[in-house]
Parts: sequence; structure tokens; C-alpha cells
Amino acid sequence: MPGSAKLTQGSTFKHVVSMSVTGALGLMCMFLVDLVDMLFLSMLGEKEAVAAVGFASTIMFFTISLSIAVSISATALVSKAIGEGNIELAKRRAVNVLAFGILFSSGVVWFLWPNIPHILLYIGATGRTLDLATDYLQILVIGMPAVMIGMIGSGIMRALGDARRAMYATLVGGLVNAVLDPIFIFAFGLGVQGAAIASLIARFSMVAVSYYGVVYIHKMLGEFDLIDFFKDVKSISVIAVPAMLTNMSSPLANAIVMEHTSSFGDDAVAAVAVIGRIIPVVFGGVFALSGAVGPILGQNYGAGRFDRMHSTISSAVVYAFGYCLLLCVVLYQMQDWLVATFNATQGSADIIRFFATFVSFSFFFQSLLFIAIAVFNNLGKPLNSTLLNFGRATLGTWPLITVFSLFMGAEGILFGQAIGSVIFGCLGFYMARNYITELEEKEAKEILPSNHLSFDEII
Repeated sequence: MPGSAKLTQGSTFKHVVSMSVTGALGLMCMFLVDLVDMLFLSMLGEKEAVAAVGFASTIMFFTISLSIAVSISATALVSKAIGEGNIELAKRRAVNVLAFGILFSSGVVWFLWPNIPHILLYIGATGRTLDLATDYLQILVIGMPAVMIGMIGSGIMRALGDARRAMYATLVGGLVNAVLDPIFIFAFGLGVQGAAIASLIARFSMVAVSYYGVVYIHKMLGEFDLIDFFKDVKSISVIAVPAMLTNMSSPLANAIVMEHTSSFGDDAVAAVAVIGRIIPVVFGGVFALSGAVGPILGQNYGAGRFDRMHSTISSAVVYAFGYCLLLCVVLYQMQDWLVATFNATQGSADIIRFFATFVSFSFFFQSLLFIAIAVFNNLGKPLNSTLLNFGRATLGTWPLITVFSLFMGAEGILFGQAIGSVIFGCLGFYMARNYITELEEKEAKEILPSNHLSFDEII
């Protein structure tokens, strides 16, 4: 039945695979939207258009990351309440997180929209590339509240263990965008603006699908009460704000990379833009790990099943290793096809091939960081996630790409990022395992005095 703690039973590996694969399909479809945009715009034969989407997507990744952060709060709060068997609390928190997300995303749009040209100029967009990127982003950013609603709805359904329906919102959005892209770009002759309009319509289609799943299928939205909302704002913010900071670190790292890459010219920027669209599609199963592991940990934490929590993160590592090994081999074999498909210049092609051959391996270590982030976000230490991800985005990015680019050129930027992922992935996973052990020992100490008689009491 809706609201049952199904993730506290059965194989943890099966749950990890099921939640990850469905989450990956949803995420991959959402990011496939950007890849399709890039593909169609590359057919226009204008490298400034491809570079423009690269710059604009750096900012859009920031807004999507904020939406994911609030959905993390929904998943953590609802899954823990479900694990405890408190369905009414789960419904109350679901509706209050949704209200929080709508208000917050509307405020971000109000602040961001007039400042778009200045932000793009700061990260290196100039001339016609700047104009095209501004047009693209000013249309697309209007849809941020729709993305927020869709992501929160998916987060609520993941908290219930309904990974299949959680996938539908992003899947439908991606399909709508893929159909509308060629119509607006070529049939209507709108180019970059057409790609943005198609993506905007697709984002609003996400709202209808997620609303149907949460409200009509699971009946998981309680009645909105302003007093209850203010009561829950603190609980939501304690998770959402650090998660926002955590997720903001990824676009920060991307902005740093894009700023460094711009010094090597438009060919390098176009290559990094193509790679940035390939990564979420190819490694969607890795990016979905945090959202997949989170509700499993949340329900079992609420139920006090620490044995299953240890098993869950072990299962996640096995899944991530197999997934990355397979996909790295596939990416290596497909590098020439990618170069041809995106009409890459010689300079861009060299960078794409370097990524596929030498850098893609680092995503296994990035998956270890995602697992650690899921542990800390869902088990009461979201600030640790923030520190780890900001560490990777700054200490694990800026100095390394600066040093390696001096010796290796634009390829050194990608290689420096990979080294940072290895360092912080291993560190984060080590911290996460120790934290679960600490929670288990703490609960054992609290339960022991009340559940066990001392030797003196027995005699």
C-alpha cells in the first residue's frame, strides 16, 4: 500500500539497482535534452551556437542542482517518517517541502533573470556567443519552478520506494523536448531560441506527470496549513540548505572549468560543452546513486535497521564499479562516432578523445562521493556533504586543473578534475562508513540500559 516501508525488506542490492536504474533513466532523459539541443544546434554549422549552450548549461546546471537539493530534503524527511510508520507526518512534510520549493525557486528566478548577461560574461562568454547564450538562458530559466515541482514530486515517490513512477516525470519531459526540438529549431527557424522554448515546454510537462503520481496514485499530499509549514521550515532547511550548498559546488566546479577552458579558445569550449552533455547521459547511473541510496538509507534508519544500511552502501559500491567499467569501455569504443556526430573540429576532437580514453575512469571514484553524500544528507549530517563537495569543487579542482593545464594544455583541465574526484571520492566514502558505525554504536548504547538488566539486578 502507499506509504509502506518496502525498502526495509528484501535484497538491498536489488533495491539499489532498481532505484538507480530508474533514477538514471529519468536523469539521463533530462540531461539528454541538453545533448539533443547540442546535437541539433551543431547541425546549424555554427560553433558559437554550441558554445553558447555550453555556457548557458553551466548556469542551468546550477538551477537544476538547487531543485535536486530541495528534492533531497523531501526524500530524507518523507522516507524517515515512512520508516517510522508515521504516514500523516510524511504527508504533511511532502506538501510543506513542495510549498517551500515553489517559493524558493520563484525567488531565484526573480534574482537571476536580469543578471544573466553579467553572469555569462563573467564565466567567459563574449561576442555572438554571449548574445546567443543570453537568449537561450533567459527563456529557459523561467521554467525553474516547474523543474522544482517535478524534482520534488520524484523525490517523494522515491521516498516511498516507487522508483518507476519517480522516473516518469523526467522521462516524459525528455521525450517532449526531443519531439519539439527539431520543430522549433528548424521548422520554425528559431535556432538557439527554439531549443530553449522546446525545453521550457518540456519542463512544464514534468509538473503534470509528477503531480499525478503523488496526488492521485499515492495520495501523499496533506492539506496545506501555514502554521504546520512554519513548523517544518526548520526541518526542511536543515537538510535543504546544506544540500543546496553541496549541489552548488558542482556548477561552481563547472564554472571554474569553463573559465579556464575559455582561455584555450572556442574549440576547447565547444569540446568541454559536448563532454558536459555526454557525461550525464553516459554516467546517469552514477549520478542517480545519491537519490537511489538515500531513500533506502532513510527508511532503514527510521526502522533502526543498521545491518541493512551497511549492506546498502556495499551494494552501491558493487553496482557503481560494474556500471562504470561497462560504460567506460563503451565510451572508449564510441569516441570516433561522437566526434563525427557533433561535427567536432580537430582541436575539439582531440579533447573529446582524451576524455573517453583517460578521464572517464574517474567516475567510479565520483560514485563513492555520491554514496557518501547520500549517507550524510539522509542520516542527519548534511554539512559533511557540503564540505566534501566544496572541497572537491575548490581544492580538488582549481589548483589541480591550473597545474596540469600548464603542462598538458586543455586536456590537463580534464585530467586535473579526474585526480580531484579520486582523492575526494575515497575520503568521502571512508567518512561515510565510519559515520554509520558511529550511529549504530550510539543507538546500541541508548538501547542497552533500558533493554538489559545488569548482573547485580539478575542476582
